Amino acid sequence: MSELIAALPMYDWPEARDEVDAQWASLRDAFRRKGIDAPQSIVRRNGDLPPVPGGIRDGEGKLVAPNPTTLPPDELDFHKLWMHPALLFAQTCWGPMELGLSRHVQVVGQPSYDAYEGGQGELYSSALVMRSGEGPEVRSPADGKALLPLDLIRDRRFTFNSLDSMSGIIALTRDLKAAGENLNIFSSRSESGGHRDSIVAVAEGKADVAAIDCESWALAQRFEPAAKTVRIVGWTGRRKGLPFITARTTPEKNVRAMREALAGLAEQPPIQRVG
Repeated sequence: MSELIAALPMYDWPEARDEVDAQWASLRDAFRRKGIDAPQSIVRRNGDLPPVPGGIRDGEGKLVAPNPTTLPPDELDFHKLWMHPALLFAQTCWGPMELGLSRHVQVVGQPSYDAYEGGQGELYSSALVMRSGEGPEVRSPADGKALLPLDLIRDRRFTFNSLDSMSGIIALTRDLKAAGENLNIFSSRSESGGHRDSIVAVAEGKADVAAIDCESWALAQRFEPAAKTVRIVGWTGRRKGLPFITARTTPEKNVRAMREALAGLAEQPPIQRVG
């Protein structure tokens, strides 16, 4: 049994778990063919994480996260997962990476977003959504540039999944700045806890605008009834999508083997591309 762990938490909606498990099975088998002792299944809760006596420490021995056994077992703390020394493979977001996670992990590759409107190769964008009837619906710009309906969103209530989310708030913040605006264009801002929660908040009238990454929006179209009452009124510019990562301590030969495995899967759905 492998002592390593893997997770694909970013698009692991309850309704899509069989698909996520199948994605991991494809990755796992490709990694094993390269000689990597990949775990049989992915972790979905803190209780699945191996204990780290004394807590998780960085390369200099500084404590950066507690022993996972001290965390609520039925929840999943993404940041503790990402910094776990036994991490073989997981997804993260460039927001946390820019805020310091990059010091603790290695980037293995990037997924492809070709299957989603707003995506192109390793680049993705976020759909700006509002309730139906509050603005004209728009398609993703072919050039991948931001399409911000400034007059439409001005003085509206904005909700976002988390402050460290590239797709939920950071990308929009940067695009607004490029347009000579900032988040003060909104009358208020609130944190929803997740892209799905943001969609529901807009649909229920608790907020007016949200930025939803294109893959999460595609999931919402399939599984979230509230998505039927909201529409896309704008787009953020395309940026690098969610990277695949491994622990900083993962041996270079294993990182290289995983990159080769991802390249070998590049022609199979879901497309994986080396970063």
